[in-house]
Amino acid sequence: MFIYPNLYRKLKRGPQVILPKDIGIIMAYSEVNRNSVCVDAGTGSGWLAVSLARVSKHVYSYDNRPEFLAIAEKNKVMLNLDNLTLKNGDVTKKIDEKDADIVTLDLPGSDKALANAKKALKPDGCVVGYLPHMEQVKAFVKKLDSLKFYDVHTIEVIVRDMMVREEGVRPSTKGIWHTAYLVFAKKESK
Repeated sequence: MFIYPNLYRKLKRGPQVILPKDIGIIMAYSEVNRNSVCVDAGTGSGWLAVSLARVSKHVYSYDNRPEFLAIAEKNKVMLNLDNLTLKNGDVTKKIDEKDADIVTLDLPGSDKALANAKKALKPDGCVVGYLPHMEQVKAFVKKLDSLKFYDVHTIEVIVRDMMVREEGVRPSTKGIWHTAYLVFAKKESK
């Protein structure tokens, strides 16, 4: 059975989290690096926010539930991350930051936050939707198209553990299958 990397076994968990398999793909496809400014919406327990903060210049993470932000704050303190700012706010109404390299959206009605995400992104910045249901993907992509985002692509990441035994090697019947669809898109250049 799949075992989380050590870092994630230490983190506090309250609401549903984005798992390492998806975090890695989000970071790779969005090209986050040490100079990146990130906006993360739907903080939850903060697993994505702290992961982004470990490799980027600064992360601003929004949630409108104080009890979730309290869990994320514990994870931030545990990892001693002074480049992570947790904010109580609703990104469907407003995002304060400008010229962000990436905006991640993991919340119900993510498509309703896309206009604000676009305003927050620098030209060619990346927006990422973390969407559990295909109907959400359809609404998200439709809104991306109406806002003239480009390079839109949707993927799903599936992890299968392998059983390596004397009698043979085969996939385990257990594993982390569907968690969410990931939609990536870029803001147009000026």
